[in-house]
Amino acid sequence: MVDKDRIEGAAKDAVGKVEDAVGGLTGDAEMQAAGKTRRAAGKIQNAYGKAFDEVRNAAEHVIHASRERPIVVLLVALAVGFFLGRMLVTARS
Repeated sequence: MVDKDRIEGAAKDAVGKVEDAVGGLTGDAEMQAAGKTRRAAGKIQNAYGKAFDEVRNAAEHVIHASRERPIVVLLVALAVGFFLGRMLVTARS
């Protein structure tokens, strides 16, 4: 599933690209700068959307794994909790 941030980011990038090109052709430095700024914002939003998609996919994978092998997931969660607890105790000492 594609996140709306990826779609909006790609659209901003495309509009910024056109704006940058038109500004370059017409000699309008302000339009060209606005296009570059819009492209950068679009790329950042698209990257955010990709990261969000990856997190969602990882969460779905964990949910699926927990249904397939609940004991393994429970043991992993216990191990993570144990090591986090040890790190906190060590940090306070």
